[in-house]
Amino acid sequence: MNIETIMQRVISFYGLSSNPVKIPSNETTEQRSNIPQLTDNQGEKCYDPQDKTLKFVDEDDCLDFYLEGFRSKKAKMSCGHPVTPMSLTAWCRKQLKEGRCRFECGQTGCNALWPYWEVRKMALLTPDEREYFEKTMFTNAAKDYLNVKECPGCKSRVVRADLDDLSVRCTVCTARRGSAYLFCWQCVRQWKGRVPRSDRCENDDCTNVVLQRLKNCSYVKFNDVKEVPNCPCARVCPTCGLLVEHNGTLCKNITCPRCKKEFCFVCLQITTDCKRQTPYSYYGPCVRGVAQRQTSIPPYRK
Repeated sequence: MNIETIMQRVISFYGLSSNPVKIPSNETTEQRSNIPQLTDNQGEKCYDPQDKTLKFVDEDDCLDFYLEGFRSKKAKMSCGHPVTPMSLTAWCRKQLKEGRCRFECGQTGCNALWPYWEVRKMALLTPDEREYFEKTMFTNAAKDYLNVKECPGCKSRVVRADLDDLSVRCTVCTARRGSAYLFCWQCVRQWKGRVPRSDRCENDDCTNVVLQRLKNCSYVKFNDVKEVPNCPCARVCPTCGLLVEHNGTLCKNITCPRCKKEFCFVCLQITTDCKRQTPYSYYGPCVRGVAQRQTSIPPYRK
């Protein structure tokens, strides 16, 4: 499967504009393409009070975390929580900046995922906002799900098929040159040395910055966790390999922002496994003790 096919599948899945998506039965094509862009005299986006497709409520804006008091009427999302266009736009922008590609309700205890067409409608996204949202959604999705990088030889986008091998063949450069062209996924330069390898190529300074961080980071100073000395402040998620750091506050467990798995920062077990061995150990030592510094990164196999 080539990169274009994979990209089209991701674009279609997330409901971006490059591919048609299924329109809910209660929303017509005309409604989606002609979302009213109303603003008040302060430049705030506001719902049209006459819009009968919205369910207006006299309740607090559940996404107005900084109490900005947006002037628009409040309308309910599909999960039942009231929002305004400004608060919804700000909340979804925050999630995009955190590297996410799907939008989750910000209300405590609600794990609802909103489809993009709903966010676009309820946030009254302007053309510029829509362009930013869709480009960022795709970039984040490509980073997390497609494992895409730019070939240093021809600048085309390449998918890494073997997550245990850093040498990647570019089919475009190979065809143009008439011989195999490989580049290093780690330092993104033409490959040097034997293949396959999972640690580095023979280019100077081909190092994994994440592994360097794991090797050289300081120890975390827990404020509330007791009897846990010499725990590195940086770890990679044991499930997906994302680099995360503990700031020393609250308990010893961390939820990975990418794969959403919760794990113990001390022993590196999934939280449920750690808790099974030592009940009520969120703020105490683990049966297995402090895990050694990690020297490898597990590949993210979604």
